[in-house]
Amino acid sequence: MRFLHSISAIVVVAFAVAACNSGKSAYKHGDYYQAVLTSVQKLRSSPEHKKSVEVLKLSYQAAVDYLEQDAQNQLASNANFKYKSVVANYEKINQLYNDIRTSPGALKVIPTPVNRFKELTDYKAKAAEESYDAGVQALMLNTRQDSKNAYFYFSDANNFSPGFRESIEMMEQAKENATVNVIVEATLDNRYSWNFDPTVFGYNSNMFVKFYTAQQAEQAGVKRIDQFLKVVVNGYSEGLPQISRRVENRTDSVKSGEKTVNGQKVPVYQRINSTTTIFQKTASSHASINLWITDASSKADIKNQEITSDMSWSDSWAIYTGDIRAVASGNRKLVEKREPNMGPGYLQGITKKDLDSRLANAISSYYSQF
Repeated sequence: MRFLHSISAIVVVAFAVAACNSGKSAYKHGDYYQAVLTSVQKLRSSPEHKKSVEVLKLSYQAAVDYLEQDAQNQLASNANFKYKSVVANYEKINQLYNDIRTSPGALKVIPTPVNRFKELTDYKAKAAEESYDAGVQALMLNTRQDSKNAYFYFSDANNFSPGFRESIEMMEQAKENATVNVIVEATLDNRYSWNFDPTVFGYNSNMFVKFYTAQQAEQAGVKRIDQFLKVVVNGYSEGLPQISRRVENRTDSVKSGEKTVNGQKVPVYQRINSTTTIFQKTASSHASINLWITDASSKADIKNQEITSDMSWSDSWAIYTGDIRAVASGNRKLVEKREPNMGPGYLQGITKKDLDSRLANAISSYYSQF
């Protein structure tokens, strides 16, 4: 128990040293904001921590001055999205204010932290207008990438000032313009009842790519179709199980009794032998599909990628003659087994699962660029 308490004490000390060192390091590297955050956090749990008090005294005013000066520099500039930068700086000043106010130890060191709540409200409104105007300009360029940019500009505007102008409606319009609409066609030449739709429709890593069946697209009133996607099953083959064998001959000696020699009992050993035949049954499969993506306007192939899978199954068992005690320990469990048989449809099942995984990776790799 004392050992466990000692371990706990060491861990606590280690964390305290790490926190202190990280705060001092941040200060030395000019990251006054992080230095304040770290020291305040430490003082929340240890209100009298001397080194954190020292770091906080040194870094707080420096952090506020730096953030304020940077905000003023942004305001005096012609930089794009300058109000967004000002908002970010004033939010940091307010974060320091809130953190210090909720840390009694820090509040003793900095009894009157400053805030920029009033200024933040004003500049958020300007940042919303700034982002909204950028969104309108981007949307007017009428390209998919610019529409994607516009979506995020309108999203920023709505975040700065919820419901700002028509930001929500404009987000929806920009997203519609930026989204690649894909019609997923039925799997071709499928003699194996393989359904790849869950894999295709399961892709959701890019909000600007949307998959539909033809019926779904019609019901949703999709105005523009960009691509057609289909999975073609080229074939599946499965070989008959093959059996290989190898033989192990072993000789060992075991104690069979005792005898008296010169008045002392000594063990008597008996030589034993065994012949173990170890069998291995294996079966393998091969399958191939193609991921075929076509441009809806030109009907040209955009992507035609073959995806293959090679899977296998194997199991072993053994028989022996002679003395079981001479059989190698690693083979004794094999001796207890009977000839195994692969379950019906096992190889086809794991092959399909592997194809699903490879198909999902191929889809993700291709559509991550949009």
